[in-house]
Amino acid sequence: MNAYRHPSPVARLARFVDGLVPARLADDRLEWRRHRAFIVANLFAGLAALGLVPLWLAFAGPTGVVETVALLGLVAPAPVALWVSHGGSLRDGQLLASALAAFALAWIAFFTGGVASPALIALGVVPMEAALSGRRDVTRVAFGFALVAFVAIAGLDLAGRLPSPIVGGVAARLAAPALAMLYAGALALRMELLARTGDEIARRRGDHFRLVAENISDIVTGHAADGSIVFVTPAAERVLGVQSDAIRGDGLFRMVHVGDRPAYLTALSDAASRGRSATVEFRVRVDDATGRHRWLWLELSCRPLDDRDPLVGAAQVVAVTRDVTERKAQEAELLAAREAAEEASFAKTRFLANVSHELRTPLNAIIGFSEMLSAEIFGPLGDPRQREYVELIHESGRHLLQVVNDILDMSKIESGTFDVVPEPFDLLPLLDSVRQMMSLQAGERGLRIEVETADRLPEIVADRRACKQILINLMSNAVKFTDRNGVVTLGARREGDHVAVFVRDTGIGIAEKDIARLGTPFVQADSGYDRRHEGTGLGLSVVKGLTRLHGGAMSIESRLGEGTCVTVRLPLVPDQGHARVEPRVVGLPAPSAPRPLEQKRA
Repeated sequence: MNAYRHPSPVARLARFVDGLVPARLADDRLEWRRHRAFIVANLFAGLAALGLVPLWLAFAGPTGVVETVALLGLVAPAPVALWVSHGGSLRDGQLLASALAAFALAWIAFFTGGVASPALIALGVVPMEAALSGRRDVTRVAFGFALVAFVAIAGLDLAGRLPSPIVGGVAARLAAPALAMLYAGALALRMELLARTGDEIARRRGDHFRLVAENISDIVTGHAADGSIVFVTPAAERVLGVQSDAIRGDGLFRMVHVGDRPAYLTALSDAASRGRSATVEFRVRVDDATGRHRWLWLELSCRPLDDRDPLVGAAQVVAVTRDVTERKAQEAELLAAREAAEEASFAKTRFLANVSHELRTPLNAIIGFSEMLSAEIFGPLGDPRQREYVELIHESGRHLLQVVNDILDMSKIESGTFDVVPEPFDLLPLLDSVRQMMSLQAGERGLRIEVETADRLPEIVADRRACKQILINLMSNAVKFTDRNGVVTLGARREGDHVAVFVRDTGIGIAEKDIARLGTPFVQADSGYDRRHEGTGLGLSVVKGLTRLHGGAMSIESRLGEGTCVTVRLPLVPDQGHARVEPRVVGLPAPSAPRPLEQKRA
């Protein structure tokens, strides 16, 4: 078994230095390198200056104020580096380090010969070190610090205001050049490291973009101002079956269908000359190895490029082209299916209308003759069963006629031939008329009809016949699905610029899962074979269709076993180009008593 190897001192030092860089920069490799280089350079430069103190004392003797200030200026970058390591801004740290370096070098030059001091020459390194931060504003400010320091020392030197140069031993004379050389060497290493990091990042990005370009399923092309292709990705071979070089220049244009070429060129021209994105679909001819050809549908999306950028060369437009042949085939199939469905629906509507018209004539005869037999116009009916059968014939005929009428109305609504003639009328008399009409049927089933309206309702502009049919259908359903001793309420109220007419009953109710299906032709909530109530499910469909023709809406509220409330909301004045009529307020007429059965039949 191999013995555990301790990391080398260099590896441990590198690990320690890496730990000084803030963890938040882990995803940005270049910024991480900049922080690391700044921290390392300034921290170790400060520590190196601090380490020279014993040597200075050994060779130059005791230090005074001048040496102490110079030493503090050289050691100061170390705490600045630690501040940046603990989350400080690199920009602010670089500015502070540049100011300290310019001050320290100017201080040393002030006491070591002015413009002739080697320390003053080292001021040129200050803006160079700041440039490694990658920020132009930091570099400019650092250059300003160095320039101010140089001008100040040069001015004092020319004015003769500098003190006599400090004369020391060899260490004193070599300290400034040695420090400048070490600083310049460290700066060169930092520049090389950052350059190598930039090259590595550029190479990785290039590999990434090349990987994307080689594996993307869409064709990416660059176009000149005349539409010719300047560059193209390898996806052209997968999509079009030709080499990428084959569609360069006007190669792709020659493959475009003649009828689609104007649209193709217009899209590219809009992007190149007008600076706006464009999308176009066109057909291209693709030949296989046997010489046979087929047409592909392509979708090209293009946008302009900045032609001042030398990296894009002659390209002014970038385009992404994808194969949409399958999508176009699906769209054609959907269109054909929709046309077939519309044709079938129209044929169904026409068939129902024709059949309904053919049924109405014999049904009217059946109903009329059954009424004559029931009235015993041609003599009394000898057997009670004969009267019962005549009544059954009459009721069945009327029921079937109502079904036929509903089918006719539904056919007209679906085909758009139902004529809606809006006119202003008072809603309350209409409600009273419907109440009287349904009183006989409700009385036969042992139900009570109530009217619930406000004392004053506005006039409404709508088709009076259609509104009456809406109310009759709603009332018929309510009476049909309400058991004996129940209550059916017919009412109306104003809701803003709409009027809400509702029919509420205490009947069997509707399950919540069935409410959404109501209003569809031939659909009923109780649709099983053992349902107790007859009907076709057309009543609410007619109501919904007539309400929609008026620009209104129908809503249903119900609880199983507790009853149902159907509300129809109609605009007081329609918006579909009808003449506007100002609604007026009318009073509620006194409800008239329902007519008895004998008076009705008389």
